[in-house]
Amino acid sequence: MKTIVFGPPGTGKTHTLLEKVDEYLKTTNPDRIGYFAFTKKAANEAKERAMKKFNLGEDDLPYFRTLHSLAFKSLGLKKNQVMQKRHYEDLGRKEHLFLDYNDYDEEETGLFSTKSDYLRIINLAKLRNITVDEQYNLKEHNQDVEYSTLVHLSKRLVDYKKEYNLIDYNDMILNFIKEEKSPNFDVVFIDEAQDLSLMQWDMVKHITDKTVDSFIAGDDDQAVFRWAGADVDSFIAQKGKIIELKESRRVPRKIHELANSIIGRVNNRVEKSWNPKQHEGKLSSYDHFEDVNMSTGKWLVLTRTRSMLDPLEETLRDKGFYYENRFKKLYEKDIQIAATSWDYLIKGQMLDSKQIENISKYISAEKWNKDRLKSMVKNGLYSLDQLQNDYGLGTNEIWYEAFDQAGEKRITYIRRMKRNGEMLNQEPRIKLSTIHSAKGGEEDNVVLLTDLTYNTKKSYDKNQDDETRLFYVGATRTKEHLHIIRPKDDSKCYPMEEVL
Repeated sequence: MKTIVFGPPGTGKTHTLLEKVDEYLKTTNPDRIGYFAFTKKAANEAKERAMKKFNLGEDDLPYFRTLHSLAFKSLGLKKNQVMQKRHYEDLGRKEHLFLDYNDYDEEETGLFSTKSDYLRIINLAKLRNITVDEQYNLKEHNQDVEYSTLVHLSKRLVDYKKEYNLIDYNDMILNFIKEEKSPNFDVVFIDEAQDLSLMQWDMVKHITDKTVDSFIAGDDDQAVFRWAGADVDSFIAQKGKIIELKESRRVPRKIHELANSIIGRVNNRVEKSWNPKQHEGKLSSYDHFEDVNMSTGKWLVLTRTRSMLDPLEETLRDKGFYYENRFKKLYEKDIQIAATSWDYLIKGQMLDSKQIENISKYISAEKWNKDRLKSMVKNGLYSLDQLQNDYGLGTNEIWYEAFDQAGEKRITYIRRMKRNGEMLNQEPRIKLSTIHSAKGGEEDNVVLLTDLTYNTKKSYDKNQDDETRLFYVGATRTKEHLHIIRPKDDSKCYPMEEVL
């Protein structure tokens, strides 16, 4: 029997699926249960819960994974058989085209991310089971695309994969279905089903046709990956027993009211009745990001595109707030740890060799004869006196004077954070992300910027439902207080006046 679980934001779709998993694990062999999530993180969380509750090992739950991971495993593939960034770049060089490719993300969603409209058109055509011609004629691309070049590249990509015996992530799904590689399951769970492509829906059908029970959970209102081939209509069209989740454990009343006014503007959707948590919440709006007081608490800052995050970083650095950008390495992390370790050291505490090695990177040879560090015992503990007397350390200055290799800008930022009392030995309390990457997350305070880029405004004008859903997803990450930044340019923004 097929069961469809509809759940608005914070109503516990995944929790509901995991409760069902718990029920089946009492009577079903673990390797007869398939749990497939849109992201690797979600699949692993489900696996860890089942392992803990039923005292199982990781190998006991082989089918808690993403759909692409299932195809990869079932086909017996190795990573070197799958198209990588270098392969697309190589093909681009041979064809005198810029074929950038951002690799399949670490979450293993299988989303194809590229700035090349040529590659995007070819990929979307495959995902949607239409021809390259048909996808080209949809005019969803933003740049000038020469039709003859597109057709040529499409053929060359096929030839290139054959020449080097490679497949891409879409080929994985197609081969999985063609070769009938689906394991036999007693029950299958599909989470975040609104984000599946038409090709993935074919795979799901292939799996569930052999299955006694299946549970498919999602929310069409949170379908935000159409640009990457997601087919929300397939989710809406699913037939079976319906479970409607109505009680949000996350969204307070004020944000719930705003969210309903936003999503009510979407044309193609399933009407739902859901209730906020019993808490009023707060809603504020500002003209400038700088006006938001982020001096305390945990925050999630959301924008439409990655590029819009960059100028926000400078503001946070100037104010001395501890943050991370989801798309950048936190370069200050090591030096923050080093500064904290140094403070402990000069106050009389002992450090291990790993802490000392990290500190030494930021102190020049003029202040430290580091050749002596080679004789340190890996698991040993060392005091300031030992480092000075036996290991060549020539300074006991405060960290920002001792660390003469750290760089002035980094030191200034860390000093500001320390003055603010930021806990540098913990995770950053402010996280910067795009709305797409934040889906599934939540935070007490959410800052939502409503500006759009030129290309995303064009996208909004073509298909308002997509961008409206995205705005809805951003707003509903909020547990307490939503801070909306009004647009700088009314011609390139969400239509705020209609909902605020």
